[in-house]
Amino acid sequence: MLADDTHEGDDRRDTDAGAEAADGGATIRAGFIPLTDCAPLAVAARLGFAAAEGVRIDLVRQTSWASLRDRLAIGLFDVAQMLAPMPIAANLGVGGIPEPMIVPMALSRGGNAITVSTALWRAMTAAGARPGAGPAALGAALRKVVRAGRPPMTFGMVHPFSAHNYALRYWLSASGIDPDADVRLVVVPPPYAVEALESGQVDGFCVGEPWNTVAAARGVGVVALAASEIWTASPCKVLGMRAAFAERHPARAAALVRALVRAGRWADDPANRRPLAELLAAPDLVGADAGLIEDGLAGRLPDPAGAAPRAVPDFIAFAAGGATFPRRDHALWFYGQMVRWGQVPASADAERAAAATYRPDIHRAALAGAGEGEQEAVAVDGFFDGRVFDPDDVAGYVAGFRG
Repeated sequence: MLADDTHEGDDRRDTDAGAEAADGGATIRAGFIPLTDCAPLAVAARLGFAAAEGVRIDLVRQTSWASLRDRLAIGLFDVAQMLAPMPIAANLGVGGIPEPMIVPMALSRGGNAITVSTALWRAMTAAGARPGAGPAALGAALRKVVRAGRPPMTFGMVHPFSAHNYALRYWLSASGIDPDADVRLVVVPPPYAVEALESGQVDGFCVGEPWNTVAAARGVGVVALAASEIWTASPCKVLGMRAAFAERHPARAAALVRALVRAGRWADDPANRRPLAELLAAPDLVGADAGLIEDGLAGRLPDPAGAAPRAVPDFIAFAAGGATFPRRDHALWFYGQMVRWGQVPASADAERAAAATYRPDIHRAALAGAGEGEQEAVAVDGFFDGRVFDPDDVAGYVAGFRG
């Protein structure tokens, strides 16, 4: 059976603590945010991939990451599309209701971008910025604008524990801009990012598609930089799951992983971009123009001068290149950023807890059970400034930014 609608406010908890048997046909309640990278959940629920694994996905649309996280923590959801660092933060006891979380798979790699207001883009252009110039050149232009004596600018990001926040901070810092002193960072829920830019509440934002492309189409923003140009291998969203759910329902969890991996493969196929965009455009999913969603899926970013869209290779992936694999060194990089920016104190226990949040063992077992091989995600590399992350020396890596 397929889930064919989304809804909010149903306070049903998962109270079935019975032994897992043949529970095919079981319903899994999944929270999601209206973003292009909810695609694996939407495809699995609507196009039969979940049904083929004997489960039904009940999609529940949310507008803020904090609300989604809390509903998962208290058992209103079984799983959720989550920001890649968010389950780590939950297990470290920062941000939200304490509840053990695991990540049995990633849902997407990349798919985010940094968009600035048209006014800020004009100022950056006067300072030497050019479309597609890359993060180093664009950062240098922004630094000149920041140092020109104007009031501190405000940039939006979707949550403090997000790949968006860390990509934005990484780029700003590497460009000689202190993200905690030279600019102001605020949380803006993804569906409201365009309105925040249009109203002047923010001068720019880092958010997932399709909201960057929507801002450009409305003429209120310029997509300056893809987050994948800052870090090519960055996981963005993951499947967050309460540890208790995985323990009570291992077969159901494995079936869901298989369905989502296969849905991700379908979503990655260029031949499926248009039908995928039309599916996501539904008001109860993303609710944006299908053509704009399709542009993001293809990595076609709008050109501020009105020329042909700029092609960004590997802008977003759902399964290609091992994108679903939950690498523990990815978890450790996110933990390192939490330490770097003062969100958590460094400790050996915290480092172990962060690494243990990502569960490649569950991912491997789920696919092996179906006789499938797997491809591991690429390691933590591909940063625009050439830095190399060593997962065996997180403290040394973080200290290197302070030298």
